Formats: sequence, C-alpha cells, structure tokens
Amino acid sequence: MIRFEIRDRVALATIDRPERRNALNAELCDVLHDHLVGIDIDAVGAIVVTGEGTAFCSGADLGRRAADTGGDGGGIEHGGGDSFRPAFDRFLQTVVEHPLPVIAAVNGPAMGAGMQLAVACDFRVVGPKARFAIPAARLGVVLSAPNIARLERLVGPGVARDVLLAAATLDVDAADRAGLVHRRADDALAAALAWGDELARLAPITVRGHKHALNLVARGLTPEAVVELRALEERAFTSDDLQEGLAASSEKRDPEFRGR
Repeated sequence: MIRFEIRDRVALATIDRPERRNALNAELCDVLHDHLVGIDIDAVGAIVVTGEGTAFCSGADLGRRAADTGGDGGGIEHGGGDSFRPAFDRFLQTVVEHPLPVIAAVNGPAMGAGMQLAVACDFRVVGPKARFAIPAARLGVVLSAPNIARLERLVGPGVARDVLLAAATLDVDAADRAGLVHRRADDALAAALAWGDELARLAPITVRGHKHALNLVARGLTPEAVVELRALEERAFTSDDLQEGLAASSEKRDPEFRGR
C-alpha cells in the first residue's frame, strides 16, 4: 500500500510494503501518480518519497512481472504485455514534471526500479545503509529510454555503463562520488522532511520556474523553449514575491512568500 500524508507544507508518500522490500507494481505506481497529481501546490511546497522499514524500494514486483510474461521462462507471450512499465514510466514522468521539488529519502537499498525512482527525483537524502543498483543484466530487462537518459545525465556515461552493463552495486560512498547523493544523514527521512520544510519556505514562483527551466534545458534549448524560459523570467520579475523578497532583505527579516 501507499501511505500519503501532509506534514505542515510537505507531502510525504511512503511505499508501505516491507514484506516485499517495498517492491512496486502497476497498481502502486498508479496510486503514487494519483497522489502526486492531486496535491494542492498552493498549500504544499515540497514532496518526500520514501520506503517503510529498512528498504527504499527493491524494484519491480518480480512475481507480478513473471505472471505478465507467462511465468514459464518463455518471455512475453504473443498478445501479452508488461503491466508494470507503462504505469511506472507514467509515475516517474509525473515526478520529473511535477512543479514541486521531489526529495527521495533513501533509507535503504534502492534497487532496479527503486534506483530509477531515486534518479527521477530532484534531490536524494541518503542513509548509511543505502545501496543503489539496477540488476537488469541479471534479469534480461532493458530500461526505457527516458530512464537511461536520466541516469546517464546524472552520473555520467562511465558510471551509467558500470550500473547498466556490469550490474554494479554502488554503496553510499560510491553513490556520493557519482553525484547521486545530495545529503547524507543517519535518519534519511527526518533529514528529507526538514529539507522539504526549508524548500517550502522559498519563493514558489522561483522554485517551480527553475525546475521547469531545468527540464526544458534537459530536453534541448529549442526556440520554443527559449520563449518559454523568457516568460518564466518575466513572471518572476513582475511578481509580488519579488517585492517581498527585496523588502525582507532590506529589513533583515525572513520573507513570507505567497506564490504570486
């Protein structure tokens, strides 16, 4: 199941399936997607995703995927299909494109789909027992193009090849060196929630605008993207939040942004 709650101005989504090491299936991905798109972004300033117990997410539910492929080792039967990937990719795209910053609180192993989820998030707060791996080469699975592209952009081609071609596992130190880790903490969830609260106090137009701008840049600076980026600049420059930020700086106080 998925537990979803609002803590002050931070939304917390917990994959609560510790008996399966928080493995994901299509139904859980759909629930996570629906929770994220249903967030009131005027009331919430950040999102934290984590796993219950000692694992962040052990990947896709292999028992369910075996059933999807016929379960006899013969691969996907004629007319069959993969119920997980479309739901998983839709959920990850929602994470990437969500206007709010999304923090992965990686409390334990993030394997396969779990690592792909962590990579899709904007930030990763990592506990001492976290590990990252995508053992697709041990299963005969090929990742979707967006997941490969996100991984390569984040960790670079060398580490991406190590993870995808050699099925390497990264411990916390190796993940840190690769650029996967933003913050390390003994209690990843507590640290992620505290960071989310900090993010929620920043200027919403700026945070959302920069996240959207980064996504545009990642897709390539087309003429249309340049026009869109200029519109983001103009909206911020004419906002009440800018006036509040300037006033707060002058008066040496914390700003109170309203998102307008």
